[in-house]
Amino acid sequence: MTNTLSYKKIFLFWLPLAITWLMMSVEGPYLSAIIARMGEPKYNLAAYGISFSFALIIEAPVIMLMSAATALVDNFDSYRKLKNFTYILNGAITLLMFVILIPSVFNFIAVDLIELPTEVVDITYWALAALLPWPAAIGYRRFYQGILIRNNQTRLVTAGTFIRLVIMSITALVLYFKFTFPGAVVASLALSVGVTAEAVASKLMSLPIVKKTKMIGSIEGKEDLTYKGIIEFYYPLALTSILSLGVHPLVTFMLGQSRMAIESLAVLPVINALVFIFRSIGLSYHEVFIALLGEKGEGYKPLRNFGWIAGGISVLLLTLITVTPLSKIWFHYVSGLSIELTELSILPAIIVSILPGLTFLISVQRAIQVYARNTSPLTLATVIEVVGIIVVLFVGIKIFDLVGVLAAAIAYVSGRILANIYLIKPNRTAIKNFGYFF
Repeated sequence: MTNTLSYKKIFLFWLPLAITWLMMSVEGPYLSAIIARMGEPKYNLAAYGISFSFALIIEAPVIMLMSAATALVDNFDSYRKLKNFTYILNGAITLLMFVILIPSVFNFIAVDLIELPTEVVDITYWALAALLPWPAAIGYRRFYQGILIRNNQTRLVTAGTFIRLVIMSITALVLYFKFTFPGAVVASLALSVGVTAEAVASKLMSLPIVKKTKMIGSIEGKEDLTYKGIIEFYYPLALTSILSLGVHPLVTFMLGQSRMAIESLAVLPVINALVFIFRSIGLSYHEVFIALLGEKGEGYKPLRNFGWIAGGISVLLLTLITVTPLSKIWFHYVSGLSIELTELSILPAIIVSILPGLTFLISVQRAIQVYARNTSPLTLATVIEVVGIIVVLFVGIKIFDLVGVLAAAIAYVSGRILANIYLIKPNRTAIKNFGYFF
């Protein structure tokens, strides 16, 4: 593997996944631009950001199913068991979504607990209701995408995401021109329809692989995958996702208590959408690392070096946008923010420009632990990151009285750096087991 794993091979395997994530990253700016051009953009942008944060935390338990399928599905028995596990998770999160949408429950969370501004509460409810199919559809398609990746069919993953974007765009434009829904509801409905289409497409494209998998029995010398084994492997990954994505509602809550709360809630999803375009290619590298490491981790060095190079380039490109007049072009003319909100967005965007590089780093760190089947450190790293975000955000808002979105930018970067630092030691241990030393 060491002799054959060239940068070219890594790039060609990674490119379809990078394109897939880049296409998904376009969703945020695209939908934000539509919302910004509809009625009451400030309130609808805020409501969309809030409802999407809720949907993210609800879908958190299924986010890592792609990594699990990539790492675990090597015969029909493991496929069947992980599929059943996926269905159970999907049912549980859909039920949770229903419970949150009970008006009394939603009002308790949104009004009594989070204290959302009155202007956005009703819009947020209907936007969240429109996202009802979203979490389960995400889990379904990530399971089948993991199977495609494990079998070197990364181009089919890209094809599925292309279908998602096309269907989402058609839905958004029809709702924009033909109906009078609030902008946040239009965006949420478009997302739900698009990802459902992608889930169905992923299943259909994986059918030939599943058919071949039915002919693969137990692997000699390797223990059969059990439901207990799946749970032991997966629950730290799920907890990691829950903690990581769960911080967004907490940030939303704290921004609601900050200076310039409505403005901060309105611009944060737009900033996040821009940053996600560059972070997405780092997120896509996680499964690449797992798939190409080899039987004994012999692909580690070229994969690590490739990640460093790609991470550095992503930081450079985002910085070139945020520190130049391109930032005003993006936020005002492309995203549709007012001049006031555009000016508010620039400094936080500059601060978070380092996040794409840190995302590449943590994707590599997490992939090493998943490959080594030692997922527990990932949970603790995420706890450290979440606590770091909350503490820094609290200090920024309550002690230094920073504008909410600025405090959030500083907090996100600080928390991620702390997580990266923590994972250095467990990664050293795992890499030594590969036969490599720092």
